[in-house]
Amino acid sequence: MASNKMWYTVALGFLLPFSYAHTDFFTSIGHMTDLINTEKDLVISLKDYIKAEESKLEQIKKWAEKLDKLTDTATKDPEGFLGHPVNAFKLMKRLNTEWGELESLVLKDMSDGFISNMTIQRQFFPNDEDQTGAAKALLRLQDTYNLDTDTLSRGNLPGVKHKSFLTAEDCFELGKIAYTEADYYHTELWMEQALKQLDEGEVSSADKVYILDYLSYAVYQQGDLSKAMMLTKRLLELDPEHQRANGNMKYFEYIMAKEKEANKSSTDAEDQTEKETEVKKKDYLPERRKYEMLCRGEGLKMTPRRQKRLFCRYYDGNRNPRYILGPVKQEDEWDKPRIVRFLDIISDEEIETVKELAKPRLRRATISNPITGALETAHYRISKSAWLSGYESPVVSRINTRIQDLTGLDVSTAEELQVANYGVGGQYEPHFDFGRVSPVSCLHLFLLHKRCVSLFQVANYGVGGQYEPHFDFARASRWRRASHLVKPGPPGCGTTCVPNRALNFVALQLF
Repeated sequence: MASNKMWYTVALGFLLPFSYAHTDFFTSIGHMTDLINTEKDLVISLKDYIKAEESKLEQIKKWAEKLDKLTDTATKDPEGFLGHPVNAFKLMKRLNTEWGELESLVLKDMSDGFISNMTIQRQFFPNDEDQTGAAKALLRLQDTYNLDTDTLSRGNLPGVKHKSFLTAEDCFELGKIAYTEADYYHTELWMEQALKQLDEGEVSSADKVYILDYLSYAVYQQGDLSKAMMLTKRLLELDPEHQRANGNMKYFEYIMAKEKEANKSSTDAEDQTEKETEVKKKDYLPERRKYEMLCRGEGLKMTPRRQKRLFCRYYDGNRNPRYILGPVKQEDEWDKPRIVRFLDIISDEEIETVKELAKPRLRRATISNPITGALETAHYRISKSAWLSGYESPVVSRINTRIQDLTGLDVSTAEELQVANYGVGGQYEPHFDFGRVSPVSCLHLFLLHKRCVSLFQVANYGVGGQYEPHFDFARASRWRRASHLVKPGPPGCGTTCVPNRALNFVALQLF
């Protein structure tokens, strides 16, 4: 009975994929593609409304042109015009009937269809959280790939097909979002970019006064008092009556005078201490520098001598009957720990099937709270996941069997096939990919001395969309590929263990 209920649930998921409004759009490119279709539908509806309005105006225009000629003739000789009985009849008819019809036409609302469609589609729109998430993704990509604001604003990003640029208003909005997060570093960068584009003559609804207001405060918060005063003076040149700027100017002048009176050497020492503390707070994660280097392809470099030991080959799965006549392509990616790559082992048809199965089930990826153990979302994991079992589809079963044949490991103890779909600037920051337990509990777990991670990457990501760094290497995505890591475990138990179910962790990154 329970299995029947489960199948009913799965069937409903396929039949009604849009029966609910998705949340956290920014965490999944797969679900964001639905928004493109939604917007396209709205554009079609809007064009239909424009055509209806144009048709309505065309009718009114023809009526006005006809009556303009008629009234010109009638007003030149009113009595002679009305001396013709037909003209007299048609005048009565027009004023009694036709002008009323024209009034109804003018009052007719042609927007009903568009408004109705807009109301229906609005339930699938992203919200403020999605907009903020997308903005934070841009800031994250800017830091990770060392991009300056001008490059990002002009859309000059590596590996992108559809170039797009940011307006001064867009830059202002990015700066405001950073400001609300107390991220004054990015506030300064994007407010300066907005100001630069306006100074270059860009026509925009963004106001220089508002931009300078945010910018001067962000600069002050970072300790650059002289620059904050210069920006505030520029603001007051544009709006001499600006109340907050006048107040800030007096405060800045007071602080500046106070600093001049203070002992300069002690001030310099305090500033240096503050800067060191700020750097430590910003770079709170020791692995962050290496992580961002990996994302930029600047990870560990192998010596030429080690590279000579890496080979490509046709692999038959240790004489597995399924691959003796049709071996697969295998290449060595790394030597210690050993990482091998299999190429072209998933077909386009299989990829599409897995995407169709997974997309209705994609849900925001979660982490386990280290204190409560409850599952919750996290700002450093920007993706959605779905899990597929082998019994649901012969395609999933074939993929599982293929993994088992090529790795030589039994997948009966593995997790289900995980499909991960990353969002805009998607990432999963460095983290432990296993449970951290006490030494006593660890005695009840089976410790693996070898751990296998199989990762399929079946789509190119462009900028962002990185996967969690299980491996200390980075390489551009390639279609239909799988990486396989055999990682030696520690000799003793200690406080970290790999549970038995992690024998073979399999993930598919799709869309």
